[in-house]
Amino acid sequence: MKTALIPVLLLAACGPIPVADAEQLCLDRARLAQQPRGQVAVGVTSDGGAASRIELDISTDYLTGRDPAVVFENCVVARSGQLPTRPLYQMPGYKS
Repeated sequence: MKTALIPVLLLAACGPIPVADAEQLCLDRARLAQQPRGQVAVGVTSDGGAASRIELDISTDYLTGRDPAVVFENCVVARSGQLPTRPLYQMPGYKS
């Protein structure tokens, strides 16, 4: 009986999420559509050698020139099934 419940629980996890949660998740995707993000780290190892790391996040939305506001709205609708409660440019923490 317990194994029959597993597929049901997995499907429930794939369902829509509250619109406020979707807005927060999609805000990051909209930021990446606006511009790439990255960081560089340089340091010295314990044996005196040099160490470095470069990370660069570029989204296909940025590469194709998609409007971050459209990316945001489509993402929210896809995750929650509802329109955002406000446009991207009115979201707290978003800088255009």
